[in-house]
Amino acid sequence: MLKEKGTLVFSRPKTIQENYDYPFCAGCGHGVVLRLVAEVIDELGIQGKTIAIASVGCSISMEKFYDLDIVGSSHGRAPCVATGVKRAKPDKIVFTYQGDGDAATIGMNETIHTACRGENLTTICINNTNFGMTGGQASATSILGQITTTTKKGRDPKKNGYPVKIAEMVALCDGAVYVERTGIFNPQSIIKTKAAIKKAFLNQINGLGFSFVEVLCACPTGWKLSPIKALEYIQNEISKVHKLGVIKDITNITE
Repeated sequence: MLKEKGTLVFSRPKTIQENYDYPFCAGCGHGVVLRLVAEVIDELGIQGKTIAIASVGCSISMEKFYDLDIVGSSHGRAPCVATGVKRAKPDKIVFTYQGDGDAATIGMNETIHTACRGENLTTICINNTNFGMTGGQASATSILGQITTTTKKGRDPKKNGYPVKIAEMVALCDGAVYVERTGIFNPQSIIKTKAAIKKAFLNQINGLGFSFVEVLCACPTGWKLSPIKALEYIQNEISKVHKLGVIKDITNITE
């Protein structure tokens, strides 16, 4: 975007490929968060030393989007792969980018143990409360009453249990130094999400331990809602269960 006098005020981050193939559905929140991560990497000047870990799910398309070294992993195992990469190359900045089906359902064990070990990593968990890529099935974080392809009458606690609040669980781990839950549903929430992501990367740069940022994101396709209604669903329904805010912060890092 250009001002009338030709001053550049908005451009593609260098970390995003020049001719990328946008792989996400209309209204999906992934594109917004991935751009925020790219902006943070550019601002911190760490593109050449950053390694991203992608797992099964929508994040598996990261190599089409980022100009970074990217390692693929099995479903739910991104924290394990990230641990190996970081221990082998401690001078690198390593982050996982995972969905809730990955980090909070199939891979919850890996997420918790990585936090308990205090690995000096950054995890960004995109919580759209369903398995978005594989057909919109319920995940551990699906809220009560939520209709999915596997809870067609809505999530019933007697049959399906209660939602897992992954950020709160991670915060209980002694090795986790920073845990925050944000959302993507209006400009203010996007600004807060970027700040949380930047802080999580700064924590790793300063060797402080494990940081976990959970982002509530829209999945219009899986939720069978319009993009606008999906944003309203985050703000009016999901964030009442998965409450926004800083859950744990034992660092002194600021921008």
